Amino acid sequence: MTKHVDYYFSPSSPWTYLGHARFADIARRHGAQIAVKPVDYGVIFPQSGGLPLGKRAPQRQAYRLVELARWKKSLGVPLSAQPKYFPVDVTGAACLICGAAEEVRMALAGDLLRAIWAEEKNLADPAVLAEIAAHHGITDSAPVIEAGRPVYSQYTQEALARGVFGAPTYAYRDELFWGQDRLEFLERALAS
Repeated sequence: MTKHVDYYFSPSSPWTYLGHARFADIARRHGAQIAVKPVDYGVIFPQSGGLPLGKRAPQRQAYRLVELARWKKSLGVPLSAQPKYFPVDVTGAACLICGAAEEVRMALAGDLLRAIWAEEKNLADPAVLAEIAAHHGITDSAPVIEAGRPVYSQYTQEALARGVFGAPTYAYRDELFWGQDRLEFLERALAS
């Protein structure tokens, strides 16, 4: 039986960035197929009780920075906890992923995540998206982004129906694993 994981996330999530490469490695080691599905948390949060970062209590915002520093050190990955272009509208980036061919989505998502969290690039800038897309064989990103818009909406509605409320969420066999800090549990499920 083929193992299949639905991967719900936002290209603007630092937690998705921190888990992305580890998740790809876990899926590869367990022969799991990944369905890469960016979703709009601007739609999901109001329906699930979540709040965008700027509306969270100051102590939660402060603790988030502490946790990001801990994970950066623990994983040994480059990370700017307060990048120059954040918060940022990542609709175009998400739609680019949704419109891209399945076989490049995971790598494309990784490059977009790295662009915001390690390279401090502006994912709302069409030129930045075009540059990253070109590395994945997409010579004209605008039509790919347009083709991805209805898919992005579809994935968002699908995520809502499945009870997704945060990023990243990995769905395997109708079980949700929320957060890159739950990858160990996902790996155990894939191994069973």
